[in-house]
Amino acid sequence: MDLLTSIPAFLFALGAIVFVHELGHHVVAKSFGVRVQVFSLGFGKRLWGFERKGTDYRLSLVPLGGYVRMGGELPEERTGDPSDFLSKPRWQRVLVYLAGPAMNVVFSVVLIAAVFMVGIEMQAIQETSSVVGTVEEGSAGAEAGLERGDRIVELNGKRVEKWNDVGFIFATSPERPVEVVLLRDGQTLTVSLTPVKVPRYEYGDAGIYPMRQLRFSKVLPDTPAERAGFHAGDEVRQVDGRNMSDVEAFIVYVQERASTEMVIQVLRKGELVDLTVVPADVEGKGQIGVEIGSYRPLPPGEALVESVRFNYDILDKSIQILGKLFTNEIAPKSALSGPIEIAAWSGRAARRGFKELIYMMGFLSISIGFMNLLPIPILDGGHISILLVESVIRRDLSMILKERITQLGFMMLMTLMAVVIFFDLSKNLPGLFSGS
Repeated sequence: MDLLTSIPAFLFALGAIVFVHELGHHVVAKSFGVRVQVFSLGFGKRLWGFERKGTDYRLSLVPLGGYVRMGGELPEERTGDPSDFLSKPRWQRVLVYLAGPAMNVVFSVVLIAAVFMVGIEMQAIQETSSVVGTVEEGSAGAEAGLERGDRIVELNGKRVEKWNDVGFIFATSPERPVEVVLLRDGQTLTVSLTPVKVPRYEYGDAGIYPMRQLRFSKVLPDTPAERAGFHAGDEVRQVDGRNMSDVEAFIVYVQERASTEMVIQVLRKGELVDLTVVPADVEGKGQIGVEIGSYRPLPPGEALVESVRFNYDILDKSIQILGKLFTNEIAPKSALSGPIEIAAWSGRAARRGFKELIYMMGFLSISIGFMNLLPIPILDGGHISILLVESVIRRDLSMILKERITQLGFMMLMTLMAVVIFFDLSKNLPGLFSGS
């Protein structure tokens, strides 16, 4: 892990996400007239800050999180003032706790939409069909007899159409047979595939990859493609009157036609367009000057819609992973990540480019929002659960019971943190642990 990149990228990503989360609590609390004493990024000693309208806005020593401290939030701090948090109706307190995770969701939708407007390979996960493109030699997929061009239609009785569902089921089924129903040359076949467990990470790998979409992600300046009128996002349908959807076949076809006129039909905004281009001769091989990628830059409205779909899919799969953890279908090591692993992700994303870092921040933001809504004491979801119970029984729980619940929640979180850090170390420093 490159610490010079990973640590700054991690602090930047986490700082922005925590700021948005705490801002949600802060804004809603203020809107209900709650007295907010501290708005802090980080924990521990106050390093810098300023006071405004009775609130101390500060940066604190430990940059792993943040908090909003509201007046009268704890029973022993209650003064009887109407601005005390505990003086507010339960439904207002629920909304204050809910505002943080809600802001994380909004932040994620905005970030992912912005990235989709520029274009990124990850957005293709929603569009890539369940057609097999590559089967690694000696892999579980090869042993099961899968071939290039097979369309996977069912996995363990579940209908699948997109590759993200295919990959998810294989990844969460290490060393467990998966019944695969596929279409090949118009015939329906059923095979059994057992994904191998990947060392260190313990997720399943079937060794198969999707068919790449024949789409231009970028048209290079001052090239035959630009002069012919090609645009980023054009999807190739025909070449010289022949149907063409295979990336490798297209590349070979163009390379063999240096200085030879070609007619390429593309799908652009729902319309078929025929364009004539003459590939340049580059060391005996034809090139038209495009980059092929599964993504396409989206207009703002479509980017926002696709971002909502993308975030919904993240939440859906997070819930499925949680269920598989409880049923012991997947190992905790493959599903849980802590600060070290997240820092490693941040560094890798930053080295690939700023839009990759923004994408990762969006993914992380909605994941943190989801985690905070879990009914674990001391998390937002735990506070909301207690308030809902009190609303049902129409009285406050005793202070002793609440203290015991808080202590239990703190112990659970500390135990969880110790476990995920151990997993992080075993994944990023494998030589430290036997069998990793």
